[in-house]
Formats: sequence, C-alpha cells, structure tokens
Amino acid sequence: MRRMVAAIVALMLLAVPAVHAVQPDEIMSDPVKEARARELSRELRCMVCQNQSIDDSDAPLARDLRLLVRERIAAGDSNSQVLDFLVARYGEFVLLKPRFERQTMLLWLLAPLLLAGGGFALWRQNRRRARDGADVPTPPLTPDEEAKLAALMSEDAKSS
Repeated sequence: MRRMVAAIVALMLLAVPAVHAVQPDEIMSDPVKEARARELSRELRCMVCQNQSIDDSDAPLARDLRLLVRERIAAGDSNSQVLDFLVARYGEFVLLKPRFERQTMLLWLLAPLLLAGGGFALWRQNRRRARDGADVPTPPLTPDEEAKLAALMSEDAKSS
C-alpha cells in the first residue's frame, strides 16, 4: 500500500509543470501578448539573482521588470524595442545571452580562442616530445640496475 501511494505521489510530482514566479495579477488578458512577455522574460536576467531569468525569479526587482516588459508590450513595442529599452536602461548585463557586438566580442570569442590555443599548445608539445624522444636512444641497464630489477620482480612474484 505504501509503495502505491509513493508511486502516485511521484507521478503527480512529475506531472506538475515547472512553477514560474509570474503572479496571477501580472498576467496579460491577451494570450498572444502574454506569450511574448513570457518569451522576453526568459531572455532577461534578474539583477538580484543574476543567473536566473526574471520569469523564474521571485525577487521584487524581477517582478518590476516583468511588469515593465508587459507595460511596453501593451504600449505596442516590438520584442526588439522592449529589449533595446531595457538594455539602454540597465546595460547589456540585463540580457541572459548577450548580443554579439563589438563590446561583447571578447566575451564570445575568448573561450573558443583559449580552447584552440590550448589544443595547439598540446599538439606542439606532443610533436616536440616525439621528435626529442626519437633521436635519443635509451641506454642499456647497468648490471647493478639489472640485479635490482630482477630482485624487485621476484619479490613481486612472491607476494602475488
């Protein structure tokens, strides 16, 4: 009986959609405009939480930004106009995914350049090791080293 109740509770929890921070009084009456507002809210960073969209954040500033987005949409602004307005007001940091522009070029290109540079450095190091290792022959073991090796191998064979 306990297992069946636990299974039912687990299924109910899986069936519940993700909870968003949007309050019922924020929702627009037009479903098309509300869908646009939700789409834009997922692209905007909560300035308090920083790694959360304003759609997911419960912070008062996130609520203010959600209301501002809905206000601009109700005024007839396009998605890009709303984003441009918020970027002009709060800076590029308000976008969860910054635009590819001259100011943000280093942000976008730094990781791929570091990865390519690291790969190139590893490739050169491997080539240098292969070249240096091929030229130098390995010297033979001295009789003393051979005796030590034989003793170690016989100890290892006895302990196994």
